[in-house]
Amino acid sequence: MRWQIPLNKPYFGSQEKQAVMSVLESGELGGNGLVSIGLETYLQDLLDVRHVLLTTSCTHAMEMAMMALDIGPGDEVIMPSFTFVTSATAVVRQGARPVFADIDEQTLNLDPEVVDGCITERSKAIMPVHYAGQGCDMERILAVARDKGLYVIEDAAHGVGARYDERYLGTIGDAGCYSFHITKHVTCGEGGALLTNDDQLARRCEIIREKGTNRSQFLRGEVDKYTWVDVGSSFVLSDLLAAVLLEQFKKLDEILEKRRLIWEHYQEGLKELEDRGMIILPCLSPKAQSSWHVYPIRTALETNARVIGELKKKGIGAAFHFVPLHYSPYAREHLGYEEGDLPVTERVGRTLIRLPIYPVLTQREQEYVIQCLYDAFDEE
Repeated sequence: MRWQIPLNKPYFGSQEKQAVMSVLESGELGGNGLVSIGLETYLQDLLDVRHVLLTTSCTHAMEMAMMALDIGPGDEVIMPSFTFVTSATAVVRQGARPVFADIDEQTLNLDPEVVDGCITERSKAIMPVHYAGQGCDMERILAVARDKGLYVIEDAAHGVGARYDERYLGTIGDAGCYSFHITKHVTCGEGGALLTNDDQLARRCEIIREKGTNRSQFLRGEVDKYTWVDVGSSFVLSDLLAAVLLEQFKKLDEILEKRRLIWEHYQEGLKELEDRGMIILPCLSPKAQSSWHVYPIRTALETNARVIGELKKKGIGAAFHFVPLHYSPYAREHLGYEEGDLPVTERVGRTLIRLPIYPVLTQREQEYVIQCLYDAFDEE
């Protein structure tokens, strides 16, 4: 038998197909329609947040937040280097500068003490990235931000359904950004959302999202026509994708529970390898309720490349994760960073391996992944 176990697989069923057909038959495929508005209301209630604005991607949610908060030339936004590139490009496209801070070696999230040391007179915001669906230490990050008068923009791309100290990720800072990309555990292929409890920020974001017009006010009957009133872009999610997403959110608890069981079985099955000093298992903060989005292990004695290669030979879609942004070609040339600036981030980048985790991963498949991982280390 030739095993083929991907890193991720979306969890779709007949409900999503029926929802798409319903929208197609209605002929109302555009954005900001009845389905989208219904989903935004559904998420506001589910997440206990005042405003949810669907977008075409998490990238666009981040860009919208930067635009709405007037982050621009001369400003700095503190963030981890161990993140996806769009956390930084959302800042750069505004003419501002990302300032990379090192991460905590256990949680792989921003280290609040390091963040405090990165603050300058140009600092405008902090962007914590909730890696793998585990919440950052938001209590300490918020304390630092409030003391210095900084915005907090949560990159919660991995954190849909996760909580920190009983509050949903993305609802804790001034703004939060979700991803519904095909690689995420709640998906419509491409999509995102901006969450906020700030009425003024939400009002400006809905204008930016609608090409800089007050079209949303027009649709609510608040004005008799709409026109250009502010800067903007086209960030509105179509009702076709919103229909898929609504059905996905109805399955959220089921998706999270299935992922949790797989995550915990990895913890149990790989404990011996950790005891032998070969790998480092993921660690959860007591205040974090994870979304179980990623199962990341780290090699203790070598880089990740050989082990990933051995797993791929056996049909297992294991993978590294982020290449740290601070020593990317762009950051070296334009921001002045060098390899060696963030030692924890660099160590994690060289040693981290993501293992397959998705709701339909069978126990037999997972046992095969675990056995192949043992084999990879025993072959040394």
